[in-house]
Amino acid sequence: MSHRTVLVLGATGRLGAAVAAAFAAAGWRVLAQSRRAPASLPAGAAHLGVALEDTAALVAAAAGADVVVHAVNPAYTDWERLLLPLGRLALDAAERLGAVFMLPGNVYGFGEQMPAVLREDTPERPTTSKGRLRVALEAEMRDRAEAGRLRAVVVRAGDFYGAGQGSWLDLAVVKSMREGKLVYPGPLDRPHAWAYLPDLARAFVAVAERATGGAATAAPAFETLHFEGHTLTGAELLDLVQATAADIGLAPARGWRRGGMPWAFIRAMGLFVPMMRAIAEMSYLWRVPHALDGTRLAARVGALAQTPPRQAMRQALLDLGFGAGAPSAAAAH
Repeated sequence: MSHRTVLVLGATGRLGAAVAAAFAAAGWRVLAQSRRAPASLPAGAAHLGVALEDTAALVAAAAGADVVVHAVNPAYTDWERLLLPLGRLALDAAERLGAVFMLPGNVYGFGEQMPAVLREDTPERPTTSKGRLRVALEAEMRDRAEAGRLRAVVVRAGDFYGAGQGSWLDLAVVKSMREGKLVYPGPLDRPHAWAYLPDLARAFVAVAERATGGAATAAPAFETLHFEGHTLTGAELLDLVQATAADIGLAPARGWRRGGMPWAFIRAMGLFVPMMRAIAEMSYLWRVPHALDGTRLAARVGALAQTPPRQAMRQALLDLGFGAGAPSAAAAH
């Protein structure tokens, strides 16, 4: 059993909950910070109902934490207002705790001209406001680390799926699955990076154990590591959903129908609805092929066990309430 402690900020979110569960399963003491208490906590976890803004109280409650995972993610429409301020509060807490700071990164910073394979040394050329904000947050992490104020790691991944609701999988792809329809947001021949959340959460644990264990003295002050996950074209993803739906007893009598996202309508709605504008801004991610190279992460922590795509998708669909004995469509959505 580990005697190390992790503070998970935003522990009621999907990533935060998955990370808290993975650290607890690995024997860490888990401090799960959130404004509201989680519906349930894994064994070995304790809820901290302290606001992120109250740095002094948070640091006092989390005294002795070895690692801080920043899993707080504001709503898309609040990024301009909240992303950097919340990130700085989290960095302040990690500094005062003397803890390793870990951030779940994404591919936004590479921009619309990103190459097909993304490595840690791929230049970041953001073309959206959200990409520029993520680059700015990571730059602040790097600056603080290089100034000797803390150690920091970005674990970059593709689109999340699994471990419940709130991803493109349930909000778009399988939203109408009970009616026999699947929706893909882009061309079906473009590779797209996905991260099965339970696998990504275990990668966080592996990186944290290296950063706080015997190899910590050799670890750089700031590092970015790419989590490879599953790279699938749109056609491969929809084929996978159909195959796993059959595995759990779902097969529409008239066969599957496939559709796309009405991007022209979403852009038009964006003139009046901020959330539609925020979604449309990132639509290039479905048109531009991209995959993450996980070579450096494997070199740092060893080979990570990855859940096979069919097994991961099956569990993701079960977690969403699909399959035999699942809740009704109204309850699932």
